[in-house]
Amino acid sequence: MADMTRRPLVVGVDGSASSARAVRWAAREAGRRGVPLELVHVWTPVPVGVPHAAALGPYEDGLIEQGNRWLADAAAAADEVAPGVETSSRLAGGSAAGQLIGRSAAADLVVLGSRGLGGFTGLVVGSIAVAVATHGHCPVVVVRGAGEDDPPEEGPVVVGVDGSPNSQAATELAFQAADARDAPLVAVRAWSDAPMATTWAPATAWEPIQAAELEQLDEWLAPYRTRYPDVRVEPVVVRDAPTRALLERAEGARLVVVGSRGRGGFRGLLLGSTSQALIYHAACPVAVVPPPRS
Repeated sequence: MADMTRRPLVVGVDGSASSARAVRWAAREAGRRGVPLELVHVWTPVPVGVPHAAALGPYEDGLIEQGNRWLADAAAAADEVAPGVETSSRLAGGSAAGQLIGRSAAADLVVLGSRGLGGFTGLVVGSIAVAVATHGHCPVVVVRGAGEDDPPEEGPVVVGVDGSPNSQAATELAFQAADARDAPLVAVRAWSDAPMATTWAPATAWEPIQAAELEQLDEWLAPYRTRYPDVRVEPVVVRDAPTRALLERAEGARLVVVGSRGRGGFRGLLLGSTSQALIYHAACPVAVVPPPRS
């Protein structure tokens, strides 16, 4: 049984097929972590300034009733795939992003689908995912993948590594995820922002840099290898842009993990370009990890 004194895993519910996939992924993950699962649906009240707002009470009642049905369906789906997980439901009114950011302060993880009811990535849940990943207080997973089936429970965990404090937090989560799944870990260090095809130089000019970058990557990974000795690690150093390198390796992966900002990032500004690109385009679930709590 889940330890209810631990932070819950929070998942957004909106009745869409993408949300249902996120619920099932989150329920399995809560089971692995031994934490409770909290299902959250946020409905939007009619603004007071809207003409005849007071007469729209039945409309709001309908939204609440629908939200409760979606939560009940989500609870049934969670129980089907992870029957031992302690599950609760929360219905709230207001801004979905604001409510989920608030819940993230007391959460172990926030999980979202990649598309909302409108089916437009970048709108609905897409924009909410970016907002929560930018301003949230815990890691956020966006459950991506091709088709309507659940993401495969096979393949490696992939993590982007650049040595920054944010990257260190992402590396910790990636090792934990690989260890819990008995999965190999692919640690990617992309050391050029320019795509390989646009940067010409003799191969011999890059070899010393490549060797030095691999040595640096091994140094960054050493503490995690010690803490997670059972994780099989494949260090990968590429002369390419981080976004392209990670998107390529997301193909066939079960999870890709990145920090919300890399080197040079500033807390409170926009989500890093690599993290945002993965949220929109990765072929597997994406975990975005914020800087360590101070």
